[in-house]
Amino acid sequence: MDYSESYELIFQAGGAEDDVVVVRLTARSGAGGYPVYADETGIVRAEISERGEVRMQASGGHQVLGAPLLARPLSPRTATHGSA
Repeated sequence: MDYSESYELIFQAGGAEDDVVVVRLTARSGAGGYPVYADETGIVRAEISERGEVRMQASGGHQVLGAPLLARPLSPRTATHGSA
């Protein structure tokens, strides 16, 4: 199965704009067997299915995981040139 190389995870923020985090495909698989994506820092990690279903993964202790409103796949050109 082909998976997108990167996604934008869109989280609802308390301010006027939503928070957007770009995550990229890693070599890991999650508990559901789907690929794990991570941001540049490795702090934000998510298992994303081919249908765009997201399961957030803790990257450290005491982390409170919020669920994104949307996981939007990015085209290779968009992901390389940034959009966050």
